[in-house]
Amino acid sequence: MTTEELTTNVQKALEEIRPFLNSDGGDITLVSIDEGKHVKVRLEGACTSCSVNQMTLRAGVETTIKKYAPQIETVVNIA
Repeated sequence: MTTEELTTNVQKALEEIRPFLNSDGGDITLVSIDEGKHVKVRLEGACTSCSVNQMTLRAGVETTIKKYAPQIETVVNIA
């Protein structure tokens, strides 16, 4: 998979989960994909102060990204 295809797949994953984050007053932005296997995102809005944002990141964001791009190993939030 090319870097462009990987970025497209990760963006598709973020588009899938964005409505759920938006409904709670939050959002998410792709910051970077390092070495083709480490994704950095930025949780925004209500997500920055939410007490369960790490659970959202692991259970929702990471799982969805790995569905579209199985080679991704980690997803981290960059404040």
